[in-house]
Amino acid sequence: MTLSRNIKPGDVFPPAQGLYSPEQERDSCGVGFIAHVKGQASHQIISDAEYLLCQMDHRGARGAEENSGDGAGILTALPQKFLTRVAQEEFGFDLPKPGKFSAGIVFLPTDDVERDFCKKEFERICEEEGQSLVGWRSVPTNSKKSGLGPTALAAAPKIEQVFVEAEGGLEGDSFERKLYLIRKRASHLLRSNIDLEQAKAFYVCSLSTKVIIYKGMLTPSQLLPYFPDLRESDYETHLAMVHSRFSTNTFPSWDRAQPNRFMSHNGEINTLRGNVNWMTAREGVFQSKLFGESIKGLFPVVEPDCSDSGVFDNALEFLLMTGRTLQESVMMMVPEAWQKNELMTTEKRDFYEFHSCAMEPWDGPASIAFTDGNYIGAVLDRNGLRPSRYYLTHDDRVIMASEVGVLPIEPDMVKFKGRLEPGKMFLIDFVAGRLVPDEELKQEFANREPYGEWLDEERLSLQDLLPEPKALGLDQETLLSRMQAFGYTVETMQFMLKPLIEQLRDPVGSMGNDSALACLSDKPRLLYDYFKQLFAQVTNPPIDSIREEIIMSLECYIGPEPNLLEITRQHAHRLRLRHPILSNEELAAIKYMDYRGWKSTTIDITFDRQKDNGGMIHALDRICFEAEEAIDEGYSLIVLSDRLMGLDRVATSALAACGAVHHHLVRRAKRSRIGLVIETGEAREVHHHCLLIGYGADAINPYVAFEALWQARLDGLLGEEYDTEDSVVAAYRKGVAKGMLKVMAKMGISTLQSYKGAQIFEAVGLSEAVIERCFVGTSSRLKGVGFEVLEHEALRRHELGYPEKIQNQLKTLPNPGEFHWRSTGEKHGWDPIVISSLQAAARSSDESIYDKFAKQANDEARANCTLRGLLRFKVGEQKPVRLKQVEPAQEIVKRFCTGAMSFGSISAEAHEALAIALNRLGGKSNTGEGGEDPERFKTLPSGDSRRSAIKQVASGRFGVTIWYLSNADELQIKMAQGAKPGEGGELPGRKVDEIIARIRYSTPGVGLISPPP
Repeated sequence: MTLSRNIKPGDVFPPAQGLYSPEQERDSCGVGFIAHVKGQASHQIISDAEYLLCQMDHRGARGAEENSGDGAGILTALPQKFLTRVAQEEFGFDLPKPGKFSAGIVFLPTDDVERDFCKKEFERICEEEGQSLVGWRSVPTNSKKSGLGPTALAAAPKIEQVFVEAEGGLEGDSFERKLYLIRKRASHLLRSNIDLEQAKAFYVCSLSTKVIIYKGMLTPSQLLPYFPDLRESDYETHLAMVHSRFSTNTFPSWDRAQPNRFMSHNGEINTLRGNVNWMTAREGVFQSKLFGESIKGLFPVVEPDCSDSGVFDNALEFLLMTGRTLQESVMMMVPEAWQKNELMTTEKRDFYEFHSCAMEPWDGPASIAFTDGNYIGAVLDRNGLRPSRYYLTHDDRVIMASEVGVLPIEPDMVKFKGRLEPGKMFLIDFVAGRLVPDEELKQEFANREPYGEWLDEERLSLQDLLPEPKALGLDQETLLSRMQAFGYTVETMQFMLKPLIEQLRDPVGSMGNDSALACLSDKPRLLYDYFKQLFAQVTNPPIDSIREEIIMSLECYIGPEPNLLEITRQHAHRLRLRHPILSNEELAAIKYMDYRGWKSTTIDITFDRQKDNGGMIHALDRICFEAEEAIDEGYSLIVLSDRLMGLDRVATSALAACGAVHHHLVRRAKRSRIGLVIETGEAREVHHHCLLIGYGADAINPYVAFEALWQARLDGLLGEEYDTEDSVVAAYRKGVAKGMLKVMAKMGISTLQSYKGAQIFEAVGLSEAVIERCFVGTSSRLKGVGFEVLEHEALRRHELGYPEKIQNQLKTLPNPGEFHWRSTGEKHGWDPIVISSLQAAARSSDESIYDKFAKQANDEARANCTLRGLLRFKVGEQKPVRLKQVEPAQEIVKRFCTGAMSFGSISAEAHEALAIALNRLGGKSNTGEGGEDPERFKTLPSGDSRRSAIKQVASGRFGVTIWYLSNADELQIKMAQGAKPGEGGELPGRKVDEIIARIRYSTPGVGLISPPP
């Protein structure tokens, strides 16, 4: 990626602008290591590591300049011989024994004054922490010999090596912790210094008694030529971890090159935002005997301006430095899929369940290599979505990398080889001099504490709670008013709730949604409608929530979290929920609980209808204040409730209240001390529940949705199998569960615990004020609607249910026509006027009739419904191109292609008409993923051809045969679904007739789904 800016040292990436946000930085790379199992150091390890790294050159990336790489680096053990020599040459200093000194690599500003300031501040912090800074050594670099590109060279920092000697009797791990504190203090102070123009140039690559890192904005082949140190024959190491970076759709920088301080990473952390928020929230309860009061100098644990890999490294390092082992920390952060694995030992399952009470998984496709100098290893995500291969040789070398063939090894030298399996760990113990099998390693940690006993004795469940008071049930007298005030419509019941429990899944429609975006609508839309779900694709694949159900789970622990830095039975003292949707009885048990030290309180989230403008903001202020007060008073759970909505009380959106409280408590470092339950009549759809969970809710009670369905049962609108209220609730919960798993899978997330607070959404048309108050970190590239509009829309909905004049009360639910057009309803891009104009234009050769259709479709309908309809071409700013330079029309149309709509999604007549038309023009029509009738391969008597030139192949491979493929001018491999992103293609069973089934080699009436790739 080329940086289109005036780059200077310290530049990490541009500020947020247009569609770009630095918070979306991700990378996907090549990672590997080579080591001697017995810990024997040699320079050959460096030479082999260079070869290995260059073999993964294809996994890295370059900008427009071939010699400006996205990043490459190497982590080695401290080269004792080399460092002893250079310390004597540079300072005349004899290094103490290993463990009593550290050597670090530091990026510094190129400006002399700023560089001296940074070095003095670093030295001051060392002195304050009682350690001795021996000196600074300028690290030799050779930009000419390495062929460094102009962009990389312009951004290059000054690189120096710092030597720190242990004082005060510190040694080994105790000295490592002191170095960690020094580095964190220096980084927080200098990288945020607004008086330094090159503040971001300061970056400590490594500062350790065990390992050292050389890295930069380089290509793999440039690394060793750029750092001559690595060519020195006395630079010896027993391990070398290398990394070739591909900064996915992001900007490369020197400090974001890898390896990080303890790990290298190929993949993406999809739950990053939630992981960061939860780590920040836990800072309020962190206590460490190893650091004492000094622990505050480590906050924030997660440093700003990091990629997802850097954030993971921050958290891993924090766990390691505060007392956990490297292996245990990795097991906590990247657990196996343990919930439904019947082959897993009880002890190991108990280990994972216990630690799930303390920390959520860092989920996403990832291959992670890690080391602390004593161990080196790798782990694969629970889904196994990144490749990792390893060899162990007879001469005690171990090679692990993103692929095979990275280092030439004679076959007879291979002791054994294999690949990392999903969730499994590969570990070399240099002290013991052996490879530790995954099962042995994990069983050892699983047996260290009586995790199962602690869980059995401390874990709370809803069934354990004292008998609850009678839960509130159906209130037929007020139900209609409440449904109207919460925005229920005829279509809500017809197309969303009723099919949800009948089909036990999130309902599926067809032909897309052409109604106006919420920010462009004149109707009082719910806040949920302003959000769109994000999805994974291509290098970051979604999960098949049906076929890979075994790795997915909705089970969560909620309530106060103890100190993460200790391992005690108290970590298991949390409430286990099997499902995030609570019945009225379960909610009543929670609201009135007083059990084993747990109690809850309810906070009203309504505001006074008669209050002047600002009622919603004042309500949010009050709600956040009361939530924090409840924590200080020792409550374990908060219930945010809109039950008090009525004639004079308007409900604040539960989503706004949930997001505001969650982020307020995160900022106050108190969120981990409370559970957050939502009692709301507003949420009813799968999308609503996903948003609430995604913005911090622990559980939801959609009481009006239950009552609406109970009334539907009494009205005979549901089947006979729903003979009780409990059966309706059970079906609703099952349908929501399937829908939520599907939404999570779209983003490649396996567990609800990881999805909670992860904010996997973008907002369309919400103002910055709303985002900063309730949805911090969410992208809202199109600003607009603020609290005043949201409050006005809430009042408009409330007026429907509780009109000031009783004679204005509607006797039925409104029908604004969001899904099906109505004359007084929601605006649609394809309204009857546009459709009739299209039909008229299709039947006529009159150009003016087509122009009328085009004007209505482009200038009126779409302008009222879509963002693209608001865009206009800039005219008059450029000189026209001479006609001689313009291609003839018949040449231009050869590049025209139709959309990949399959036969089945549209009729055979329409599909064939598109093929004939494009073939006449010389363009290409696309079959879509539904195959093609072989009869269409034959030329018609008229000379026309119905054959589609582009044949699509999706993961379902419907209709794909050799004959089908051989009749293609172009083959299209489908990597992501455009109409249903992240889900895979789907044709409802009702549309699969005998002809479609024959062409797709399927059965009539059976729904057809292409699994997510």
